[in-house]
Amino acid sequence: MTKRRAADPPTLSLSKGPPACPEPVEGPPAARRPSTAESKYARVLEALRGLPGAVVAFSGGVDSSLLLRAAKDALGERVLAVTARSPTYTASEEACASEVARLLGAAHRVIETDELDDPEFRMNPPTRCFACKRELFAKLRQLAVAQGGWEVLEGANADDRRDYRPGRRAAHEARVLSPLAAAELTKAEIRELARARDLPNWDAPAQACLASRLPYGVEITPERLERIGKAEAALRALGFVIVRVRDHGDVARLELRVDDLPRLLEPHVREAVVRATKDAGFVYVALDLEGYRTGAMNEVLAGEGAERRKPQMDTDEHR
Repeated sequence: MTKRRAADPPTLSLSKGPPACPEPVEGPPAARRPSTAESKYARVLEALRGLPGAVVAFSGGVDSSLLLRAAKDALGERVLAVTARSPTYTASEEACASEVARLLGAAHRVIETDELDDPEFRMNPPTRCFACKRELFAKLRQLAVAQGGWEVLEGANADDRRDYRPGRRAAHEARVLSPLAAAELTKAEIRELARARDLPNWDAPAQACLASRLPYGVEITPERLERIGKAEAALRALGFVIVRVRDHGDVARLELRVDDLPRLLEPHVREAVVRATKDAGFVYVALDLEGYRTGAMNEVLAGEGAERRKPQMDTDEHR
């Protein structure tokens, strides 16, 4: 495959003016003026209509699901959704992606990715996501070329600029388009649009690659990813919708919604959580009293005196 020159990525021309999916988070979406989100969605459609076709990086999350719906609306059958299969993602996420693609009537392909074979990823530096996305986008570009020169799309949104996201540099270098971010669509607006279009995952909690549960500098191995995934699945089965099991060697540091902490401390629930986490392969079980928050593993990257991130109900992918 011909190597593409690293340069400014092509810009989108925007006019002014079933059961496998995660359970939704209870509660209504953030109040937004529908006309604002819908006008931004119209701008996305206008930009996409000028493309020859699209290969969509499709995780099955709400962002990439809305992007896939927009691509279908704009391009019809000239769309291919592609989901990566890797030890860093769970089987339930792949099943959810397949179900959403089926509901949208989109052609869907699952490809194998080999990021664990890349030392730049496996040794888990702060730029880990760059190495992972670089490999993914290279494979998606090959598929796009095979389709006759289609573009590659990914589902970053306007809110993603607030967190440390080295994967965005990989998208830039690979000339991957980010239509939702280009239209300044926020996460809340994306959820609003997804709900209006009856997407089943409109309010599903955001997922993140399992490698994000490991502190930077700790080698990413299949065994560590497996025990993290097993522990999180067990905790979700106990009714904790949003959960992160941060792997600190023998210690599992649990991040849950602050509202879930009282229930976790009920004796029978606490015992079940401890048992499930130890059965997954951990020796000790610790509870993070700050609760779940996006980018928790990035807090060590903050400069001296930098404000720490506050607990949040929403995040995107990949933290």
